[in-house]
Amino acid sequence: MRWIAAIWLLLAAGPAAATQDAWPALFDVAGVASDDVLNIRAAPRADAPILGTLAPDATGVEVVAPNGRETWGQVNVDEGTGWVSLRFLARQPGQWQGAFPPLASCFGTEPFWTVRVDGDTARWSTPEGEIEGLVTARAGSLSRRDRHGLRVVLADGSRIDGIISWRACNDGMSDRGYGLGFDALRGENVLSGCCALSK
Repeated sequence: MRWIAAIWLLLAAGPAAATQDAWPALFDVAGVASDDVLNIRAAPRADAPILGTLAPDATGVEVVAPNGRETWGQVNVDEGTGWVSLRFLARQPGQWQGAFPPLASCFGTEPFWTVRVDGDTARWSTPEGEIEGLVTARAGSLSRRDRHGLRVVLADGSRIDGIISWRACNDGMSDRGYGLGFDALRGENVLSGCCALSK
């Protein structure tokens, strides 16, 4: 009987206990004095030039990917990327490989478009205007933990059916990097772009 109880305890711990951490992920600055800042550096080392800073109480910092030793994390700053020490960042819970990513938006160019996600509501934006919508489905892949489906139904009756995949992605307009790609259909139009976790 004890081994049955032990199995149930392992299952109750949730999938995160049995899977690896997902990247990109959201972090909060931690362990930085209230009168100090966390430096964003040009390379993953303490003597690299400073590109920017994060406030000591910054939350929702999107780390696109870690360095090989997982001691530094790549973040977007201005129109490019930089590195912050993971020693001073605390990962927000629930972000394991296979979990649906906590999306803020997906976007692309030619033509420019954005889908902003806030809980179960969504907003489709193009240079021509905006349309409200609802997120009607978030689905995981049966065979792969690095892809998810997203369905948004817009107020004009159209629908966006997309696949979010963990892959390096660039917006095509800057040197910023993203860790999620997005491929979708809106009616007969094919959308291809990136997704971000932070707003």
